[in-house]
Amino acid sequence: MRILVVNPNTTATMTATIAAAARSVAAPGTEIVVATSRMGPASIEGYYDEALSVPGLLAEIADGERSGAAAAIIACFDDTGLDAARCMASIPVVGICEAALATAGFLAQRICVVTTLERSRVPIEHLVRRYGMGDRARVRAASVPVLALEDPESGALDKLRRQIEHALDDDHAEAIVLGCAGMADLAAALSRDYGVPVVDGVAAAVKQAEALVSLRLATSKRGTYAPPLAKSYAGMMEAFAPVDATPRLA
Repeated sequence: MRILVVNPNTTATMTATIAAAARSVAAPGTEIVVATSRMGPASIEGYYDEALSVPGLLAEIADGERSGAAAAIIACFDDTGLDAARCMASIPVVGICEAALATAGFLAQRICVVTTLERSRVPIEHLVRRYGMGDRARVRAASVPVLALEDPESGALDKLRRQIEHALDDDHAEAIVLGCAGMADLAAALSRDYGVPVVDGVAAAVKQAEALVSLRLATSKRGTYAPPLAKSYAGMMEAFAPVDATPRLA
């Protein structure tokens, strides 16, 4: 099977980190195809960045589905554009936050998500409640800009470790979820160091996507995720107008 993994920001080096994490857990016979959004912000940190990253994300998913992807993964912990993508695509679309929380829920009762900046904490708290984990998971922010994760001199890893230690000592967390796709390469080492499961959403999403494809299940098109109604869109959004319930995005 072919699984598309989309980085909805425009930073190609982060896509490389995401790709390595995805391929490290993919089953034999699974082809991981990665894409970096061609429009939008360099990183997604808060609601404004998130909103402006969605068009580029949708374009990449549409391209990937036309090219034969059996499922798509949105590699941003805000699950950026997830609902819109599920309306548009006929293949399953998995968000890394939902996948990570579901996976952690199999492993522990008390969970802590450690994310990047404080401005990202509240959006993730909303997702935690949406996914039914509000009484089991709390969210901590490490005061680390997303792009600092790629700079070994930034001190980002030390800040991340401090928040993990607070989660274990103060929150009595039994599992840690890494709340950014840019942390995907850290999970195994942190799990060894702290002796608890540390879940990377990219890897978790790959296994969820493989399961859905193997089960021959796709997003329900009845009700919530029904295809968008055909209508005209104006200005820069013209190419996104649904025609026969399918956005053109050509």
